[in-house]
Amino acid sequence: MRGSAPEDAPRTRHPALRRSATAVAAAALLLPLLAAAPSARAGEPPSGALQRAFGDAAARYHVPRSVLLGVSYLESRWDAHGGAPSVSGGYGPMHLTDARAAVARAPEYSADDEDARGDGARPLRTAGRSPSRRVALPAELPYRLRTLPTAARLTGLPAARLRTNPAANVLGGAALLAAAQRALGLPTSSDPAKWYTAVARYGSGDDPRSGAAFARDVFGVMRQGLSRTTDAGQRVTLAAAPRLTADAAQEKRLSSAATARRAAASGAGGALECPWSVACESWPAPYEQYDDGTNYGNHDLADRPKDQRIDAIVIHDTEGSWETTLRLIKDPKYVSWHYTVRSADGLIAQHVRTQDVAWHAGNWYLNSHSIGIEHEGFLASPDAWYTEAMYRASARLVKYLARKYGIPLDRQHILGHDNVPGTVPSTIPGMHTDPGPYWDWAHYFTLLGRPFARTAGPRGGLVTIRPSYERNRPVYTDCEKAGQPCAAHGSGAVRLYTAPSESAPLVQDIGLHPDGAASTTGVNDTGARATTGQRFAVASRSGDWTAIWYLGQRAWFHNPRSHPTAVNAKGLVATPKAGRAEIPVYGRAYPEKEAYPAQVPVQAVTSLPYRLLAGQEYAVGGRVRSEYFYSPTFDVTKHAVVRGQDVYYEIQVGHRVGYVRATDVDVRSSGA
Repeated sequence: MRGSAPEDAPRTRHPALRRSATAVAAAALLLPLLAAAPSARAGEPPSGALQRAFGDAAARYHVPRSVLLGVSYLESRWDAHGGAPSVSGGYGPMHLTDARAAVARAPEYSADDEDARGDGARPLRTAGRSPSRRVALPAELPYRLRTLPTAARLTGLPAARLRTNPAANVLGGAALLAAAQRALGLPTSSDPAKWYTAVARYGSGDDPRSGAAFARDVFGVMRQGLSRTTDAGQRVTLAAAPRLTADAAQEKRLSSAATARRAAASGAGGALECPWSVACESWPAPYEQYDDGTNYGNHDLADRPKDQRIDAIVIHDTEGSWETTLRLIKDPKYVSWHYTVRSADGLIAQHVRTQDVAWHAGNWYLNSHSIGIEHEGFLASPDAWYTEAMYRASARLVKYLARKYGIPLDRQHILGHDNVPGTVPSTIPGMHTDPGPYWDWAHYFTLLGRPFARTAGPRGGLVTIRPSYERNRPVYTDCEKAGQPCAAHGSGAVRLYTAPSESAPLVQDIGLHPDGAASTTGVNDTGARATTGQRFAVASRSGDWTAIWYLGQRAWFHNPRSHPTAVNAKGLVATPKAGRAEIPVYGRAYPEKEAYPAQVPVQAVTSLPYRLLAGQEYAVGGRVRSEYFYSPTFDVTKHAVVRGQDVYYEIQVGHRVGYVRATDVDVRSSGA
């Protein structure tokens, strides 16, 4: 299995002689830690308990404390997540994995019966969505999914305690690092540089590609130094060591192995389009005919950016495990996307060349101009957390692609799947809602090197949504069962009301709820939600409340000075032209009728149900020329790109983006 570790975890030299003594010593050491740092489920521990736990574990297993802190930050940012497992079955600050214990997490979904292509030139294959199913684990798990049982054997501590007690979890991680060092034939050392290969093995098992990337990140964190308050209120600090370098011999061996592994992976499936700073492999999606040649999948061959520009990247989550995702991408009757990022270690698999068009967003115009990246995860499981390794690998990939194709690093061009507009009114209710309100956009853009910050004073005319992810915990429902509250969790989204009061009704989304029903607090209901990084024009302010223009109406969100949920900004805004009472919004920037050649069916330019009224303003994301990619057949000689004279502006119309005709709006600087 790709990315798996050795058949068994690293062991001590004399396990039979040492197990009993180790259990007694570990239990004795843990007693004061348990008193000082109880499980997150039992209440808030003293703020310095976790910092002391790292020091005590380092002393017990003779692992440099900075190495422990660096590894833990890369795995979890030192968070404990209340004892809940990550997407890949990892627990606690050290991300000790126990996939079998975590198997009851969110069900997986198969979306093979939907129209992720989003093109009327090809009819929907079927309708509806297939039922959920629970995760089915293989009989033999790769080592990366079962490190916690190994840590339990090494420490003598119960597995349940390693899952729920942060201090115990840190002991388990230290034991694994020490065992990896011994298995490599290396002595324990107080010099962090000597632990480079052990750190790599901790992060990836025997995969030198992801191991090398993980170790580079850990040593980068140790050089930089960090201080952070965790989700349990623990203040943890890693002192900077700016002159730290890895052991030269270890780094050279690991780099050589990683280069060889990557070359082999690339050669097996085609050239890889990934930065060298990540672990990447080729897992190509099929371009095949089926049904006796009457249909084909699961993407379209193209020659982007020569024939069509690439100006957006769409962030998805898989709603399934890594293994399930890789199986599905190989099915020509399924849908497709360009990359998948693994939760456990940030390993990236490329499936479709970026020059080709994948069927991933449910909107053909955006598919034709975007790259789709899936992340192993579940949007409705707030505690199935994404690892730091995943965030960092994904951010490196996005930065690489943005440089390659000139894509701006902002939320008008780095979209969630939940920001992609419906193509016509009937498709809006079925549009996807991943990665959802629990994806940490603020942290992600910090890793992209574009943190969201104030760019103007109160008269700038725009605001960028930017709540504190950890402190902002709006109530969501429907994660497990309809109507039931989801587990309390940090979120990057704010809720929007019709008046400056939380007792006021939520704003309505007539596209999402065409029957006139009110917006809800459901985790999949985006009708009254604004998310971190999105920019909106300010409509008015009242005390601790700010109103924005949203779906043709005034929408209020709580924005107190003491804990602001947005920062002031400035930029271009679009407003209906003078004399126009209202203007339409579109879900795609298609050409005018006259632009289509005889062999290409004319695509209707159908507006969405939203109307922007005179005097309203909407943040502009960019100016685009109308275009349509005609590719209904397997025969690429019958494909065509139709370009029109019409010009559109992409705007932040609601939670999703939309398009307005340039002839319908005036564009000016905000606040003017």
